[in-house]
Amino acid sequence: MHFTTIDYVIFALLLVASMGIGLYYALSGGRQRTTQEFLLADRSMSCLPVSLSLIATFQSAVAIVGVPAEIYTHGTQYWFIGCAYILGLLIPAHVFIPVFYRLHLTSAYQYLELRFSKPVRICGTLTFIFQTVIYMGVCVYTPALALNAVTGFDLWGAVLATGLVCTLYTTLGGLKAVIWTDVFQTIVMFAGQLAVIVVGVQQTGGLAEVWRKVWEGNRISGIDLNPDPTERYTFWTLGVGGVFLMLSLYGVNQAQVQRYLSSKTEREAIMSCYMVFPSLQVALALSCVMGLVMFARYCGEDRFHKIGNLSKNEMVLYFVMDMLQDIPGLSGLFIACLFSAALSTISSAFNSLATVTLEDLIKPHCSSMTEARATLLSKGLVKIQILCLIMTFLYLFQFKAAFKIFGMVGGPLLGIFCLGMFFPWANSTGALVGLGSGLVMAFWVGIGSIVTRTSGGPAAVSHFNCTAVQLSGNITTAVGTALNSTAVQPMGLQRFYSLSFMWYSALSSFTVVITGLIGSFLTGPMKEEDVTPGTLYPLLGNMLFFVPDNLKQNLCCSTPLGHRVSQQSTWDVCTEEEEEEEERQNFLPTSPTPVVEHETTV
Repeated sequence: MHFTTIDYVIFALLLVASMGIGLYYALSGGRQRTTQEFLLADRSMSCLPVSLSLIATFQSAVAIVGVPAEIYTHGTQYWFIGCAYILGLLIPAHVFIPVFYRLHLTSAYQYLELRFSKPVRICGTLTFIFQTVIYMGVCVYTPALALNAVTGFDLWGAVLATGLVCTLYTTLGGLKAVIWTDVFQTIVMFAGQLAVIVVGVQQTGGLAEVWRKVWEGNRISGIDLNPDPTERYTFWTLGVGGVFLMLSLYGVNQAQVQRYLSSKTEREAIMSCYMVFPSLQVALALSCVMGLVMFARYCGEDRFHKIGNLSKNEMVLYFVMDMLQDIPGLSGLFIACLFSAALSTISSAFNSLATVTLEDLIKPHCSSMTEARATLLSKGLVKIQILCLIMTFLYLFQFKAAFKIFGMVGGPLLGIFCLGMFFPWANSTGALVGLGSGLVMAFWVGIGSIVTRTSGGPAAVSHFNCTAVQLSGNITTAVGTALNSTAVQPMGLQRFYSLSFMWYSALSSFTVVITGLIGSFLTGPMKEEDVTPGTLYPLLGNMLFFVPDNLKQNLCCSTPLGHRVSQQSTWDVCTEEEEEEEERQNFLPTSPTPVVEHETTV
């Protein structure tokens, strides 16, 4: 199963088009001469490209091959994670985006210094860098393995090719090039998945035959309301635990926040978050349907057990090449689909890492740095990231569970931002204590589950029930039987390690908030007059709307901070003319301190 000439042409077109977009933006506009243009696309992007870029950033090759394998193995229960997309996108749209956008930030971690202190900002930045560097290696491994499988291309060569292409168009075109290549790569991703589904359905015998096999094979799952948190996938695990995972990705992750901040106006940023929802549902549906088609294709054949014994990466690649090997160009399209997912994720990581390194670690110590030098330095930082990518790839051969680290670190980062936005009493000491305890909790349960080889408990047992198939003559053999083994429930610490990985973000986020509040009260809670204006979201004040204002002020410091800043509340209602004036003000140069103006209602 190897590439044909047309497959190579299609794959090469993907790389050439990505570099062409970067070259175009290097030679147009302001030609990436300022950090605002290079890192934030001159704050001029509309909602459509931003929304597609938001999808592409975390729709990695790992998801494209991983989700179909999950559906093949465990059924359609995973599909219910789509329920988490609702709150997982509404909350960022109406809570995180207004706060970040109105503070005129470049890095999300500038917020932590405004709200707490510089040490908290540095700790948050270093945590994000660690998370992203590990994730880059995970995302580049899957397409490199795929290219090696179908072309014999060396794994190291594939890694270098991915890194060099990303580095070229990211350095040349800045965030504008990254966003528009994400748009192009998202289309390629959808096209590649759709091609596999269409051909797979045709070769299986049509939609009716696919449905019959997946139904008889027990792949269609109903709503599982089991409250046990150790179950791998239940409605609560996916619908509630998934919300916290979504918030860590689309609420406070620098790669996504940077796209929100590149929007023309706050309204455009909010609209881009809304537009992500249907596109994410489409991406989820394509991945799940691919898994069902893969199951239907091999259920009842002698290859059923063979593909079930493959790893998840190999399982999907075997299916794709088996389906598409006789159709010129489609194999190249799917490999381009995988590389599109990898390129979009890696380029976003390069850009966001360069941003936080410059804004959070270098600029605070080099206040006299000129704009031209800062822009040149940010481009140099992007080039250095390829070394991080290669080192991470080498590290993955020794630590296969690196993908779990991304989830383990995202929860504490979400917790530290929630602590700052929603709890006025939280101080810098409490924030540091909370972040540290959240990381300890996340790594404790995560590493514990890896060492004890548990990941979601008994629900990981699959139930195959393929229909019988006649293999030769009149001999009928059942190629799939129900595997109904009663799993032994873990006890004590073993049960704690069996917690479903979908709860990792929620557990570590709550740990940060609770220990952060305890540490803040023990060291002296922060007073209202010490909080930087615009860094709080009045969550408690809105929840306790029935409590008198004077009591609310004593209980939760919920008096709008804007009342003491020229009588202007950050959350007051304003007229349409004031909204337009605010949007015009967004184009003013960024000031070192937050600007509090008339704002729109959240």
